[in-house]
Amino acid sequence: MDEPTRGRLTKDGIRIYETADFAGMHKAGEMAARILDDVAPMVRPGVTTAEIDAEITRMVHAAGATSATIGYKGYQHASCISVNHVVCHGIPGPKLLKDGDILNIDVTVIVDGWYGDTSRMYGAGKLSRKAERLVQVTHDALMKGIEAVRPGNTFGDIGHAIQSYVEAERMSVVRDFCGHGLGRVFHAPPNVLHYGRPGTGPVLEEGMFFTIEPMVNLGRPETKVLADDWTAVTRDKSLSAQFEHSVGVTADGCEIFTLSPAGRFYPTSA
Repeated sequence: MDEPTRGRLTKDGIRIYETADFAGMHKAGEMAARILDDVAPMVRPGVTTAEIDAEITRMVHAAGATSATIGYKGYQHASCISVNHVVCHGIPGPKLLKDGDILNIDVTVIVDGWYGDTSRMYGAGKLSRKAERLVQVTHDALMKGIEAVRPGNTFGDIGHAIQSYVEAERMSVVRDFCGHGLGRVFHAPPNVLHYGRPGTGPVLEEGMFFTIEPMVNLGRPETKVLADDWTAVTRDKSLSAQFEHSVGVTADGCEIFTLSPAGRFYPTSA
């Protein structure tokens, strides 16, 4: 998908945005984050993921925004909701949440042509200790990746920060899915891997916009996509978790576009 003409492209095909473009990304990111704040009370045993998605759809329309996922490659929902061993791209449906379930809710909205993309973990009822630890490690891995974002570092530095932390905690990083550039399109270069070697990959420059969205498994990293061509699950049926922020590289670090207005990115029950 071609990015509309704006800013310039690096030799790696990564768009460099102007300082003024950060405001549009903050507006879109805040709206997506606010929706994830507001839907949190619905996550409880006995509620279906379809009911949660219907409320998200209502919120997107009420805010005057557009869902980026409805109609995207045939997808028909305003969110992806991935429960327990579903790694990503879970399709909302009639299955009831049970006590102890963990789930990732992923929302992308379009506001004034800018894309706000974020996801976070939720728990239904009381979580097991291993589920709580997985969610904590995944959140912390995302933040360690974000700490590596500054001009002069590389995308390999981001991946290494995430991978080294996760594997030290005896968990695994999914390799089959990655973060991506965004801005005035949903997906654009680069692919943001959540594993890698320091100093490898494209060099970060001020004005790059992209997501970091590590998926972490309690077991092995391998995944498979189900017959619906969307839902990705762990091959060993181990629990999986994911957190996602959209960020922009600044002169001395980065700005997070998708911060929770209510301070509820993690833990979401706060």
